[in-house]
This record gives sequence, C-alpha cells and structure tokens, in this order.
Amino acid sequence: MEVSARSAVPADIPDLIRLYRRLTEEMVALKAVWAVTEGLPEPVDEAFGAAIADEGAWVALGLLDGVPVGFLLARSEALLPQGGGDRIAAVRLLYTEPEAREVGVGEALMGGFVEARRAEGYRYFDAHVSPGHRLAKNFFESNGFKARHIVMHHDAGA
Repeated sequence: MEVSARSAVPADIPDLIRLYRRLTEEMVALKAVWAVTEGLPEPVDEAFGAAIADEGAWVALGLLDGVPVGFLLARSEALLPQGGGDRIAAVRLLYTEPEAREVGVGEALMGGFVEARRAEGYRYFDAHVSPGHRLAKNFFESNGFKARHIVMHHDAGA
C-alpha cells in the first residue's frame, strides 16, 4: 500500500465533497450542531473552491494507492495584535475514511502540512477537535498537540 498526500486542485472537488459528506455524518452523530457550527458553509463545492484558491488556506488530499481517502483543510489565522504579526496555522477539518485509518494517511496529511507551514515561517499550529472524538484527540496528541482552549456549548432548545 502506498500512502501519500498532495495539495488539492479544483478537479478534486467531487472527491472532497464525498469525503466531507462522510465526515459530516460521523460528526453529526457525535454532536448534532456540528454541521452548522464547525462544518463548511453550503454550497460545499463553492467552499472548497474558495479554499483551494485562497493563499491563506490549505486543502490537501490523502491518498491510498492513488485513491483519495482523506483530506485536510486548514487556514492561516491572525493572532491578537500583541502577537507581533505572527499567524497560526489552524487545521479546521481532517478526515480519513474509516476503512483507511491507521495506515498512515492522517500522518501523511499532517506531516506534509506542518513541514510546509514551518518552511513558510509558521511556528504555531492549532487543530480543532470535537469533544468526544477520542480517536481524533489521540491522533493530534500523538503529533505533539495539547489542548489550549475548550468551547462549551448549550442548546436551549434541547
């Protein structure tokens, strides 16, 4: 099995949408509000197209034997003004199909992302993980991430 990762291009949008829909199903099962708080704005094809075209965003595909089985979407985010102009590279979405987990696809996506951003001068990295998603939390912790912020949520309609 050959595991690899590469930057996404507009022709990859159908695969990105397919993978995003699977991510959405998984996340909504954990937290129903995910699709309207942490997901992508609809229409998703336009959201991916804009991210691919945005120099302050990164979209990558994870491949297993050349077949797309995962993706990463990250953005450059400003620190507060007292941060001296530094920015943080924030992974907003990272997904690997369940059938392709634990073979190195996520590591290929993260490794390529962190290496490229470090080469661009980034020293700060964030990864957004939903509470209750133990596998995602463990994955990021194994890549040197630690929790620094937790968002509490209350649904008054529930």
